[in-house]
Amino acid sequence: MKNVYPVKTLNQLRPLLIGFRKANELTQKDVSKRLGVTQQTYARLEANPASASIERLFKVFTVLGVEISLSPMSGSSEMMQPGENESLINLPARREKW
Repeated sequence: MKNVYPVKTLNQLRPLLIGFRKANELTQKDVSKRLGVTQQTYARLEANPASASIERLFKVFTVLGVEISLSPMSGSSEMMQPGENESLINLPARREKW
């Protein structure tokens, strides 16, 4: 049986990344080597995963052996309004080349 970890807020990403990394007995350096980035780059992403793109998070979760599954939120038809994420577009972690 697969475990399911619903993520409802961006603050939940950091402990999940750390937990999956440690469950696989990997260091930040191990993960960074598998991603082809420096340990410092990965450490920044792990410290603030909310600033990373879904593409980068997908790569990290793939390295950690985690499958991402999306589903509609139950009981909610609210959607993010245009412009709500504009403040995240220019964060340094999003500008780094992977």
